[in-house]
Amino acid sequence: MKIVGYIVAAILIFFGVIFIWGAFGAQGQPVWIVVGILSAGIGLVIVYFASRKPKIETTNVTLKVDLPANVNMDTLKCKSCGGTLTAENIKVVNGAPMVTCPYCHTVYQISEEPKW
Repeated sequence: MKIVGYIVAAILIFFGVIFIWGAFGAQGQPVWIVVGILSAGIGLVIVYFASRKPKIETTNVTLKVDLPANVNMDTLKCKSCGGTLTAENIKVVNGAPMVTCPYCHTVYQISEEPKW
C-alpha cells in the first residue's frame, strides 16, 4: 500500500509542478497555479501518510520458572566452580532453564537427575 501511495504522490507532485510552470508560460492561466499548488500539496500529504510507521504495540510476558523435582535453592551449586547459585542466576532461554554462574561465568542448562 505504501508503494501505491508513493506512486500516486509522485504523479500528483509532478503534475503540480507542470501546472505551476505552465502558468508562467505564454498561454498560461492564473488558475493553473492554484491547481498546481493543490496537486503538489495533496501529493506531499500522501507522502507524509505513506511514510508514517504504524504504532507497534508491546506486550510484556512474565514467565515463571518451575524447577524440576525438589530443588532446594540452598544446595544449588555451580557444576564448574562449586559456587552457590540463587534464583537470580536462572534465566529461561529458548524454553530451557539456563544457569549463569556469577563467579566463573559458566552457562549451562539445568537438567533433572533421576531419583533412583
